[in-house]
Amino acid sequence: MTELESSVDDLLMSEEQANNLTYFAFARENKAEPLLAPTRASIGALPDVLAGRYHLERLLGAGGMGVVYRARDLLHEQFGDPDPYVALKILSEEFAESPDASALLYSEFALTRRLRHDNVLRAHTFEVDTDCQRAFITMELMRGLTLDKLLCERPLGLPWKELRDIALPLLDALACAHRRGVLHGDMKPSNVMLSEDGVRLFDFGLGQAEEGILPGLPHLSRERFNAWTPGYAAPELLEGQPLSASADVYGVACVIYELAGGKHPFRRLPSTQARDEHLDRELQAPAHLPTHCWPALRTALAFDAAERNISADQLRDALGATSSWLQRLRLRA
Repeated sequence: MTELESSVDDLLMSEEQANNLTYFAFARENKAEPLLAPTRASIGALPDVLAGRYHLERLLGAGGMGVVYRARDLLHEQFGDPDPYVALKILSEEFAESPDASALLYSEFALTRRLRHDNVLRAHTFEVDTDCQRAFITMELMRGLTLDKLLCERPLGLPWKELRDIALPLLDALACAHRRGVLHGDMKPSNVMLSEDGVRLFDFGLGQAEEGILPGLPHLSRERFNAWTPGYAAPELLEGQPLSASADVYGVACVIYELAGGKHPFRRLPSTQARDEHLDRELQAPAHLPTHCWPALRTALAFDAAERNISADQLRDALGATSSWLQRLRLRA
């Protein structure tokens, strides 16, 4: 697993500094006294219990910017909750020292909370431990297998029925996010889990709101936090273009292709390198993908964003359709 909540005061900074921040002030109109940015000296060591409530039990995973722990909610435990466990995400120490660290984590929380979908991880709370000056998110504790680990166990890919049961809920979740104006930004196998309750898409740490759809939420600046996963990021992202729904589609198409045949479509090379080496010319339909689904998936894997003219909804419809249904549709046309 990288590959996984209250308003934040304005930070004291110049306009030039503000333009360089990944997430800018949430409370721009809040007149409260601004806080100085945390420093290495002010950020304390991570305690065993955060905010007097969450007892950290063990590390579940670490990604490019954050770490996730299994934690026991002592308050829920006190009131007899038989399952008082949560996943707790906190920024790694390197990023925790950033002047906009709390806003970075809050934005992930706010975007995730906006997506009320069965196949998206459920975020619970955003909190700050005032003693160690660290912000954190609590989330549902998922029990299951991430797709990268599943692929290690199934090196030849999944039969169509199993693949379909993963791909359709995953595309449902991504399509829902796009309809709600949320871009994921880091579609890859380690950010999808087969949990006890079904497929879960998680880790919106690189996510953004689409401009004009979610006013009031901050946007991500890649000048400060450039953490794309090269093998799953669309070429335009690696070349400095902004995140888009089309880039998410490229990433999820790579995941689905890999599940269908056991191999990444472009050997997990950075997409710009794969494009420059013309690896798309060698691309073949994966073994377990029905023939009628290949044109849509092939379109989603296009290196050129202009040719990648398919949405998550459309890709989901194409994979969900049967060959007989497509034949009837063509006859009607």
